[in-house]
Formats: sequence, structure tokens, C-alpha cells
Amino acid sequence: MKKIILLIVFTGMLSKWSYTQSSLSSKYDLMPWPKEIKENSAKFIINSDITISTNTENSKRVRNAAISFLRRLSNRTGVFLKEGFPLKNKKGSIHIAFDSISDLNIKTDESYTLKIEDSIIEISAKTDIGAIRGLQTLLQLTKHNASEYFFPGVTITDTPRFVWRGLMIDASRHFQPVNVIKRNLDAMASVKMNVFHWHLTDDQGFRIESKVYPKLQELASDGLYYTQEQIKDVVDYANHLGIRVIPEIDVPGHASAILTAYPELGSKTGYNYTIERYSGIFDPTLNPTKDITYEFLENLFKEVTRLFPDEYFHIGGDENEGKHWNENQDIQTFKQKHKLKTNHDLQTYFNIKLEKILNALGKKLMGWDEIMTPDMPTTAVIHSWRGKNEGLPDGGSLITAAKKGYQTVLSNGYYIDRMLSVEHHYTVDPIGDIQLTNKERSRILGGEATMWSELVTPQTIDSRIWPRTAAISERFWSAKTVNDIENMKKRLRTVSFNLEELGLTHIKNRAVILRGMTNNQDIASLITLANICEPLKVYQRNKGGIEYKTYSPFNLFADACVVDAKDALEFNHAVSSYVEGSNHEDQIISYLRLWSKNHDRFSQLQKNPKITPLNTLSENISEGSNRLLKAIQSKHISKENIAAIKNLITILNSPVADVEVAIINALNKLVTFCQTHFYKNNN
Repeated sequence: MKKIILLIVFTGMLSKWSYTQSSLSSKYDLMPWPKEIKENSAKFIINSDITISTNTENSKRVRNAAISFLRRLSNRTGVFLKEGFPLKNKKGSIHIAFDSISDLNIKTDESYTLKIEDSIIEISAKTDIGAIRGLQTLLQLTKHNASEYFFPGVTITDTPRFVWRGLMIDASRHFQPVNVIKRNLDAMASVKMNVFHWHLTDDQGFRIESKVYPKLQELASDGLYYTQEQIKDVVDYANHLGIRVIPEIDVPGHASAILTAYPELGSKTGYNYTIERYSGIFDPTLNPTKDITYEFLENLFKEVTRLFPDEYFHIGGDENEGKHWNENQDIQTFKQKHKLKTNHDLQTYFNIKLEKILNALGKKLMGWDEIMTPDMPTTAVIHSWRGKNEGLPDGGSLITAAKKGYQTVLSNGYYIDRMLSVEHHYTVDPIGDIQLTNKERSRILGGEATMWSELVTPQTIDSRIWPRTAAISERFWSAKTVNDIENMKKRLRTVSFNLEELGLTHIKNRAVILRGMTNNQDIASLITLANICEPLKVYQRNKGGIEYKTYSPFNLFADACVVDAKDALEFNHAVSSYVEGSNHEDQIISYLRLWSKNHDRFSQLQKNPKITPLNTLSENISEGSNRLLKAIQSKHISKENIAAIKNLITILNSPVADVEVAIINALNKLVTFCQTHFYKNNN
């Protein structure tokens, strides 16, 4: 009986806690949502007298974070601060206390406590990393009324759910300059992400300066690579933000660029190795039977590991189909001699030798989940990217890896280059409802969003990463029970806007692209179209990897469109509510009126080959909207009008200029509603 009573009490407390957290999340736009937050009656006014101090001046991370906090706070509020730097030997109105300086690894304690009272704010943490995480939360709490900015009275106790919360940026297929990397590191830090996975080599380019093998940058980079000093600078910049940097040198496949520079390492004699200009999976592969291959990789790894202090080193290891291995008789003889039955066995042989090289350099080998074979030691780290879509069981390779004894990181479900909705990514939980032992759970380090760059350039990459990755960061940091999608979207709107403070271009560059398309004409009609169109999803754009080359234009209409098109989301929600009996008719009429008139504005543009393909799209959207508008306003629709609208929707359902109209389902719902309610009643 006592157990039953205790269970009832606990359940009641949990229900009350959940309700409180839910009500507060509608009030505060925090992301990721903290572990625990409680309100008090305090109100800390933001004025020119604000000062900041720390209990020690030994942490450059905290000092840099404090200065950045003051700059962003001043810019956000317009308050002229009297003190622009942390105080020395004096306690400020914002005081940061921490116990130790972190070495930055998977054991780093990132927890913190934040307490806001009327006249003082205190951030306390065990490490300087926890302290800077707390500062990011404090900045997100900035609120205002008509006369003042302030921090609301709250007490927050926070700690992450997973130790690995990463973003992978592919700088090989399209090179991303240092300034692009740094602004994305700033954005990562603002939402408490802590691992930057830098994909530096692939078929399309080798992006690291090598002084040991200089032909790598001379012949395999098109002159686009990071100098060693630039790499050190980025690693140091990330370190100050509390972000670890994991390099990836992808071998033995995806090796076209390496073999362009050093063809003697290849598996096919006499093959003309060149840098790839298309996307996809290609045949050039390192030869795992040659001693010179391992000599090359050992020397290269020795050079590169000096640039990256983190323990983890990613070797790729994915998508090797072994065609050139199959065509090489010497390799087949080697397999027979060493009793290697399959190419998977041969690649495991290769991976084990690489792991020994990396272990000798003090590094831990990490690779995509293809490296998980029966003979691969469990000291390797499995990066899980395949799941149900790739024919694997529930939990994909992540759960399998954890159960087999591997440390593992999840990216399946977080491939942001697939242009899927934020809702899709947000509902992917790294563990889900699968039951694990404590040991198995401890092996799941966390997850990474992956930004493959076949279709992105420095101009567009921010809009493909953000703001969705902020929501993914919440999935890695916050409790599994933080899962209200509409509330997340509400908070994400504020977070997305604030990310612009860091120099991100995910919002503003749409107008830049559209102005370029029109030669600086009025882009209002194109913005209206972009607000209901989204880029094609899951690699439908660039089918087979041969529609675009690495030097093709990526400043087209599809590049100006983004996932979760703003007006489409609002219209789709309004229509769903309307057909279910809620009164959203005014909102629907407003959108239909806007779209019905939009083609008139579009028609005024002086056409060119970039915008002419959009003419039919614009015309059909306007005509369909006008017909639906009249039906809803008059509460009457004819049989002919129904047929005409359905025909227009069918046409609109076909992709145009590499985009899809994101309101198709809503239009179908609306015409069905009109047919059911307005046709029968009037005929």
C-alpha cells in the first residue's frame, strides 16, 4: 500500500512539474529547453550600470564569452553600457563562478545553475564550459516591455542529456571559407552544441594544407584549402566556445582527390584519376594491399593530428563498393592469401591497420557505420547514418553498435541536406523507446546533424543548416519529454531571428539571391512565391548527381527557397483547422487574396532565363487561388470550377525549377471542403 501511495504522489508531482515546464515554455523562448526552471517574482532591469565579473580571471573562454555577451546584449537592447568588459577584483551585477577549467572532452561537465534576482544574477558551474552555457541561456531570457528591457526572475538548473551534440559540415564538395565556419561555430555555441565535425576530404577536393605531401593541395584542391595556420585558428576559436573539432579524412573510398595527387596509391593501374565535378559514389579507392598506402596515411595522419588536439579522428569508411578492388588481380590474390572472403573483410583489415596507426598517435578511430563488421574491434566509434530507409531494423546501426560494445553517435534522422521539415528531425529521438542496459546507454554518446555540401555554397549554407539545427540541438540537450512540436516552432522563430546577431545569413540571403535573379527589380512577387515553395527533398534535386557540377550556379530560385516555407506552414495549419470546424476563414481568405493578385506583380518583371521558368507556376497559383477565393466568399462552387481547380492543383503538384509547392495538400483539402459544403447546397 505504501508503494502505491508513493507511486501516486510521485506521478502527481511529475504531472505538476510537466505542466509547469509546459506553461513556462510558452512564456520563454529558450532553446534548448533547460532541465529545470522555476519562476520567482524578481525582475532584473537591463540598464547602463550592468557589470559582469568572474571568480577567477584564468579562463579565456569565460572572459571571451562574457565580452561577447555584453556586446550582444548592448546591441539587442540599445543600452549604452558603462563597462564593456568583465570587472577585475570587484563583483559585478552579473557574477559567474566556476570551479575548474575544462580540458574539453566527452567527460566535460557542462552543467550550470542560473539565478536571477532583482539586483544580482548568479551563474555557477563546476567548469568554465558550464559557465559559458549558462551565459547563453541568460541572453535568451532577454525580454522587454514598452519602456525597458529586463531579465525575468527565474532559477534554472541545467545539464545536457547527451555528451556529443554535433554538426558536420562538408567542406570538400563545396569549400566553405573560414568566416563561414566561424559564424556557424558561433551559432552552434548559442544553442549549446559542442562538436564540430569537419569533413575535409572527398572525391571533389582535399582541403588540408600538407607540407609532407604538398601535391594534395597543389593538384587536388583547385586552390581551395585551409592552411595549417587557418586550421589551428579555427580549432582555437572553437575551443574558446566550448566546441571540440573532429576532422574527417575519408578513406579508402571517396578518394578521387587524393588519388589525383598520388595515383600510385590507387587500386587500378593506369586509371586517369581526376577531381570529381559531379556528386555520388565513385570507383577510385585506395589500395589496401600496398605498404606505401599505409606509409602515406601514417605520415599524413601524423601531420594532421598535430592540428587537431581532440582524441577522436574520423576516417569516413563509407560507401566503398569495391569495384576497383574486384578488377585488380593482385588484390584478389591478397584476399585469398589472408583469407579475406569479401571486400568488407578487406576493408576491415584496412581499418584495423588504421586504428593501430591512430592509437599510436593518441587518437580514437571513428567511422561511418559501414566499418562495423564482425572483426572490427569495439575500441572504434561507430557513426550511425543508416536506418530503416537503408534496410536496417528499428534503432538502425546505432542500437546494434551500442549492444555490441561500441561507442556510437547518431546522424540517421538528422541529415539536414535532405531538406526535410524541422518537425521530421525533432521527432527523431536518438534512443526512442528501445530498452537498454546502463552500459549500453552510456555508449550512445549523442548525435550530429550532417550538412553535406553537394548543393550548397557559402551563400546558401546557413539557410540549409539553420534554424532547423537549433531544434536538433534541443533533441540532444533536453529531456526526451520536451517534445511539443508547436511550442518548439514558436520558440524557434525567436531563436532563428536572434541568430542573425552572429552574422548568419540564413534569412537575409534569400533577398540577395532574388535580387540577383531579377537584376535588382522589385522582388516582392518572388518572395510571395518563395514563401510557399520548398526545395525538392531527399536528393530529388540533382538526380543521379549529374544535373549539377561543383561549379554550377547555386543562386537560383530553389536556392532562395527554404524548408518549412513560412506562409505554407501557416496556410496549411489554417486550412486543417478550417475544414475541421474551427474559424480560420479570414486567414485563408487573406492568403488566397494575396496569391490571386501576385501574378499581376510577377508579370511586371522584365523576364530573363532565370525567372521565365517560374511564369507558369506563378500564373497557376494565382488562378487557383482566385477560384477558391470566390468559392469561399460566395459559398458557392460550380462543377466546372471544381474541375478547373483540381486540374490546376495537379499541374502545381509537378516540380518546377527544382522546387515543390508546399500547399498542395491544403489546396486539395480546401477544394474537397468546398465541393462538399458549397456545391451540394447550391445545385
